[in-house]
Amino acid sequence: MTRVALIDYGSGNLHSCARALAAAAGSADEIKVTNRPEDIETADRVVLPGVGHFADCAAALAALPGLVEAMDTHIVRRGRPFLGICVGLQLMMDFGLEDGRTEGLCWIPGKVAALEPAPGRPVPHVGWNEVELRGPHPVLDGLGPEPHAYFTHSYACKPRRIDYVAAWSHYGDPIAAALTSNNLFGTQFHPEKSQKVGLTILSNFLKWTP
Repeated sequence: MTRVALIDYGSGNLHSCARALAAAAGSADEIKVTNRPEDIETADRVVLPGVGHFADCAAALAALPGLVEAMDTHIVRRGRPFLGICVGLQLMMDFGLEDGRTEGLCWIPGKVAALEPAPGRPVPHVGWNEVELRGPHPVLDGLGPEPHAYFTHSYACKPRRIDYVAAWSHYGDPIAAALTSNNLFGTQFHPEKSQKVGLTILSNFLKWTP
């Protein structure tokens, strides 16, 4: 049985992520909603959802005793496959700049900065946008031509190196739609709201062996 830990730290999209993971999972997958470090230790895969304010989400995650330490040990050092969704992706960066500077998990070098509004380009960015793959990646297999995913965000990741970017989207300027590093993968968009494309990504993640 593949054990998937879906981290519960008060994020607003927790239940929709749980439903989407269950829909994408095979009969041998167990989806466990948890905030316990010992469940991270025994999980085969870990998912961090996220909706809202970077600083609030960072504080909520840090407030769970031993959880960030367990994530560092079993995800970063021991290589458990990890998926971050929206703010869950953003928390993988060094820091975010929403209402001042807030430290992230420091797993991918870079920052999270505000989108710039422009005529015809309001912020927050909400809606469907094309996801343009930089190259092949197992989590992005089988999406078909011109795949679209659902975005809702006011901030976006700015990694230090382009090779962390697995996919782009465009909202005036390019947006990092997905980042990856070794066993880490994250999406700025919401797979749980992205219908067939999102379910394909979640299914791919549940089979991914980085």
